[in-house]
Amino acid sequence: MSATAAEDAEGVEGVDLPALERFFARQVPGFAGRLDASLLAGGRSNLTYLLTDGTARWVLRRPPLGGLTPSAHDVLREYRVTAALSATGVPVPRAVAHDEGDVLGVPFAVVDYVPGLVIRTEEELHTLPQADIDRCAYALIDVLARLHALDPETIGLGAFGRPQGYLGRQIRRWNDQWQRVGTRELPDIDALHAGLAAAAPAESGASVLHGDFRIDNVILAADDPGDVRAVVDWEMAALGDPLADLGVHIAYADPAFAPVLAGSAASTSPRLPGTDALLDCYATATGRDLGDFSFYLALGYFKVAVIAEGIHARYLQGVTRGEGFEHVGEATAPLAAAGLRALRGARGGAPGSVPNGAFEGAPRFEGAPRNGGAPRNEPASQ
Repeated sequence: MSATAAEDAEGVEGVDLPALERFFARQVPGFAGRLDASLLAGGRSNLTYLLTDGTARWVLRRPPLGGLTPSAHDVLREYRVTAALSATGVPVPRAVAHDEGDVLGVPFAVVDYVPGLVIRTEEELHTLPQADIDRCAYALIDVLARLHALDPETIGLGAFGRPQGYLGRQIRRWNDQWQRVGTRELPDIDALHAGLAAAAPAESGASVLHGDFRIDNVILAADDPGDVRAVVDWEMAALGDPLADLGVHIAYADPAFAPVLAGSAASTSPRLPGTDALLDCYATATGRDLGDFSFYLALGYFKVAVIAEGIHARYLQGVTRGEGFEHVGEATAPLAAAGLRALRGARGGAPGSVPNGAFEGAPRFEGAPRNGGAPRNEPASQ
């Protein structure tokens, strides 16, 4: 959701500007009367557009042109949770307006544009000093902890979903999604699904979940990477076990995820603090027991593998927009295999630890300090 546009307004597909202008005239106070639109870079799921009337700027989100995984593209769900979080300590863009399908033929949501820094690639992340990278990583964990501390009833999300039974529903839902989007036979996916269903622990609690929490789904202050200005992309938000959110966040650190973001994903950088350090940060902030974390990591891998396959399926259909989709399908099998390795840790590894080989072949900086100093195995001069 940065200001960098992939296309100019005349080449944008998926938005009807005259229809949007009529909608804005009815729904958005102060609208100047004419919209320009550009497709924003970065979206692998919902399509994201920057809109402007020459004075104000907004971001519009709508489902992909060939969406195959409905629960992963629910922009109205995203709008509802963003509106509810606006008065909390979790930073989000201001919710502006939404439509259920009458204007564009599909649902969409509009929020204020938030200026700032979006770090998508390793190369972008590596322009920062190590101290700023560490501060950014721990700031993300702090925001996730704040989100998980909220009382859904208090902020108007008590009826947002059914937190009880969340883990079982997630295992079934992502298996159902696989049946919908799978383009090939992958025995590891089937084995991972069966193993998760057999190993699900008692749920650790119930919180508001982001569902897709990683570094490129936040906007940072342009002059301070340790200041999270807004968390975006809430279409997979839910009420459920907070450790499932943490599991997805850690799964995104695996280099196997990189093809999903055109081969370079900031979340996979070896310069980020190691998994143990991040888990310690989360446990300290929340007081939660992470003894079953290997299961949650395996569930995170299962979810991300299915998401990758869904994007790959849309690419094969010719309905993706933008660049870098041709290699997304390469991520699915390694992510599923990593999920199985994590699940073996859930069955017999050390409590709360990530099993050896979960990030196979990837160096991790375990124990990076919270004070911004260099990780133990990286020179302080870098």
